[in-house]
Amino acid sequence: MKIKVINKSTHALPHYETIASAGMDLRANITEPITLKPLARAIVPTGIFMELPIGTEAQVRPRSGLAAKKGVTVLNAPGTIDADYRGEVGVILVNLSNEDFVIENGERIAQMVIGQHSQAQWEEVTELSSTERGVGGFGSTGVK
Repeated sequence: MKIKVINKSTHALPHYETIASAGMDLRANITEPITLKPLARAIVPTGIFMELPIGTEAQVRPRSGLAAKKGVTVLNAPGTIDADYRGEVGVILVNLSNEDFVIENGERIAQMVIGQHSQAQWEEVTELSSTERGVGGFGSTGVK
């Protein structure tokens, strides 16, 4: 799939690190470091603008290493970028650790996955088909 992109950052375009990668790393495009205090959040610019094909979306997800090692994650994970959005891709980061986290220019801050989707059409009915699970939810299928 080809995606039109404008790169106003000082970094290379996001790319897949391996042949089997689902996501591409997004990098901070900032002129000076951003310090995220514990429980603070910030929208971090990437300098990337894109035109996704209709029927696709970009999901912005946390980087597992950043989350596990530093306690920093994407606040609205996954963040959805719709095909009709033309603004700069920004990443909402939150620091869930007890220590300050400094974001440097060029730092890999999130990953972006491009996916296809469908739009649903609601059909109002008076009852739904039955299943073995029924209305059980929130752990009703067991813990093992």
